[in-house]
Amino acid sequence: YTFSDGKQMKTGTIGHIGTTSFFPSKNLGCYGDGGALMTRDETLAKKIRMIANHGQLKKYHHEITGVNSRLDTIQAAILDVKLKYLDDYIQARNDMATYYDESLKDIEQLETPRRSANSDHVFHQYTLKVKGGKRDALKEYLAGLGIPSMVYYPLPLYEQNAFKEFVAPDFHLSITEELCQSVLSLPIHTEGNHDEMAFIGDSVKRFFKNI
Repeated sequence: YTFSDGKQMKTGTIGHIGTTSFFPSKNLGCYGDGGALMTRDETLAKKIRMIANHGQLKKYHHEITGVNSRLDTIQAAILDVKLKYLDDYIQARNDMATYYDESLKDIEQLETPRRSANSDHVFHQYTLKVKGGKRDALKEYLAGLGIPSMVYYPLPLYEQNAFKEFVAPDFHLSITEELCQSVLSLPIHTEGNHDEMAFIGDSVKRFFKNI
């Protein structure tokens, strides 16, 4: 992110604490579950380490109530190697997103992701807004061609059973509900090649040409 004074900061380093997931599909992914918290504040860092390690400052001496949230050694070793290539991974995803942008820009029924002028997107997902109620039909069409696509997320949080008791029955967020019914994420990853991208882009275009 680039601030008005020209200062640049990476994702996760702007606030007091930043968080990131190392889920395998993420830009920096391990081979299982994992994640990290980042801070420049040594006092916060000390407490975070304690919470992640059963509240221990010293082995078997628990200063606070904590959890067991230590990163597995194997996952840490994998991430230690992959971290060296993170900028390349981000660029590969941006290249794939740029290809999608150009390939799909003339389809009126699609709205491609907006990019902010003062920040660099890392494209964990490439999410389209599909207009005219054709999202599910497009998803089914792509699946028939062996192209995976995903809906993140099909329900607003306030419609999840876990939260319904805290929300008034007549509560609605119209834009949220519209997006839940219209967004679709295309495949995007660090190993995409031109043939794969062309196949996906051409398949989406054929769908809208034939409807």
